[in-house]
Amino acid sequence: MAAGRLDPYSDTPLYEQLAAILGEMIRSGELKHLDPLPSETRLSQEYDLSRDTVRRAIGVLVDEGVAFTVRRRGTFVGPRPTAGS
Repeated sequence: MAAGRLDPYSDTPLYEQLAAILGEMIRSGELKHLDPLPSETRLSQEYDLSRDTVRRAIGVLVDEGVAFTVRRRGTFVGPRPTAGS
């Protein structure tokens, strides 16, 4: 995974910084449609963040429509496919 840097001294909240890093990975093609996002645990460990902070970052991506979550499976680069697609 490409290592973006978080700035703990920035006025931008850490969850927004992480969402921006993941969003850039999607825009750059490093993560493609239907690829899974790294797990909450992995992101939490890699960026030294609480899982709540990671969940908020993922929530931003879901709210923006660039990712979707499947219960018990994970979060994937979106949009969510429709039945029959």
